[in-house]
Amino acid sequence: MKNFSKKLTSVAGVIALVSCTGSGADAGAVDSAGSQAGEARSISAAEKRQGEQAHPQLLEEFGGAYTGPQVAYVVGVGQNIAVQSGLGNARSDFTVTLLNSPANNAFAIPGGYVYLTRQLMALMNDEAEMAGVLGHEVGHVAARHSEKRQKAATRNSILGILGQIGSQVLLGDSSLGRIGQEIFGTGSQLLTLKYSRKQEYEADDLGIRYLASAGYDPQALSTMLYSLAAQSAIDARVAGRDARSAPEWSSTHPDPARRVSRAATIASKLTKSGGLRNRDRFLQSLDGILYGDDPKQGVIEGNSFLHPELKLKFSIPNGFSMQNGARAVTVVGSGGQGQFTTGAYNGNMTTYIDAAFNRLAGEGKTIPHGAIERTTVNGLPASYAMARVDSNNGPVDVTVFAYEFSKSSAYHFATIAPAGRAAVFTPMYQSLTRLTATAAAAIRPRKVDVITVKSGDTIASLSSRMAYQDYQQDRFLVLNRLRATDGVRVGQKVKIITY
Repeated sequence: MKNFSKKLTSVAGVIALVSCTGSGADAGAVDSAGSQAGEARSISAAEKRQGEQAHPQLLEEFGGAYTGPQVAYVVGVGQNIAVQSGLGNARSDFTVTLLNSPANNAFAIPGGYVYLTRQLMALMNDEAEMAGVLGHEVGHVAARHSEKRQKAATRNSILGILGQIGSQVLLGDSSLGRIGQEIFGTGSQLLTLKYSRKQEYEADDLGIRYLASAGYDPQALSTMLYSLAAQSAIDARVAGRDARSAPEWSSTHPDPARRVSRAATIASKLTKSGGLRNRDRFLQSLDGILYGDDPKQGVIEGNSFLHPELKLKFSIPNGFSMQNGARAVTVVGSGGQGQFTTGAYNGNMTTYIDAAFNRLAGEGKTIPHGAIERTTVNGLPASYAMARVDSNNGPVDVTVFAYEFSKSSAYHFATIAPAGRAAVFTPMYQSLTRLTATAAAAIRPRKVDVITVKSGDTIASLSSRMAYQDYQQDRFLVLNRLRATDGVRVGQKVKIITY
C-alpha cells in the first residue's frame, strides 16, 4: 500500500486482455525437441496498445517499479531471453520491469511486457535461472495461451477470483459486478490466474528452448523449479502465523516439484555440453536488494498490517488473509472480502462515505446506503454505513467503515459479506489504531547480503545470522538451494537476509 492518495479506478478496461490467462487445457502440443505449434511470431500493434494500457495498472498493483541498481541487469537479461522467442525483432521491442514486490512472482503479457519481482529474483542463484523464469513467462505469450483461454476465463476467472464467499458466487448483476471489480478485481490478480498443467508444460518447454538458444544451461529452469518447490513448503509451514496472501509463482504455477524432473529431461535432449550459469555475476548484482516487505508500503506481521509512515495498524480476523498492493490492502476469507484504502477528505465524513460507495458503484452510479453511524475506535473518530445489494445469488451487505486521522486525511474499509453476516469484520474495524513512534521506528527493511564463507563457518552458524525469529536454517537452505546434509566451503558465496 504505497500511495493511499490515489483514487481507486476500475480495471474493467483491461479485463479483456488479462482475464484470458485462466486455466484450461486446449493449447497446442509441444514435440520432444521443444517446438511449439501455433506460436505467435510477432507483436501486433493491437497487442502493444493492450500492453501499454495494462502496464501502469500492473505497476500500481505490484508496488511499482523497483529502482535499485539491479534494474539494468534484469532488463538486459530479460530482453535477451525474450527476443529468443521471435516475438520481437529487437530487444527494444520488450519492456522488462523489476517490480518492488515481496511476492514470488513473474509474468508476461501480450505487447512485449515482461515482469519479475525482486522477491523471486532473490530466490534465484544464478543468471540462467532468472532467464529461465522469464523465458517461461514469455513462452505463455508465444504459445498464445491467453488467446486460447479468453472466452473461458472471461466467464470463469472473474467469477472464481471475485465471486466466492463460501460457496456463493457474488457476481450476479452489473452493479455488484462493479463492486467486485473495484474491491477485488485488480489486473494483477487476473493476470496471475492458474494455467492448465498442459500449458505450464508448454511454457516450460519453450523457456528451456530459449535458454539453450541464448547460450545458457537449459537445466536452469529445472533447478529453479526445485527451489520453488522448497520455498512453497516453507510458505505452507509459515502460513499458520502469517496471513499474507499474494499472487506467487509457486501457487499460480502448479506442481513445481513434479515439474523438476520433466524439465531436466527436456533440457538434456537439447544439449549435452551445458551452458552459461553466470552465478558470480548474478550474485554480485543481487547483493543488497530489498527482501520481504518494503516498510514504505507497510508490512504484514502475522495477522496484522502495520504502516510506519502512515502510523497505523490493524488486524484481520482468524481465517482471513491479506495482500498488500500499491493502492490498498485486500482482505479475503471464507466469510467475506474487503479492502483497506483511502480517498480525498475535506473534513466532511458524510461526503467521504458517500464517495466511497459511489466509487464502488461505478461512474455515474450510486449505491443507496443506510444512515451513517458515528462512533470512536481507539480514540479515532469513526463513521460507517451499510448497503444491502441484491445479486442473482442472493443479497449481500456492503459496508464502508471510515476513520478520521486528521482534518485532511481519512482511511476506510470497504467490505462485502453475505447478507446478515457483515459482523464477521467487526473485530477488524475495531482493531485499527495509531502506531506509536517507537513501534514505527522498530519496523526495519530486510535485504539480501551476499557474503563469502570463511573458515569455521557452517550452515548452522550462517543460518543464525538470518534476520528472522523462526525457520532460520530452513530459510537459509532454500535461499541458497542447499540441503541440510550439504556443507559450505571457504570462499563460497552464499546469501543471507539481514536488516
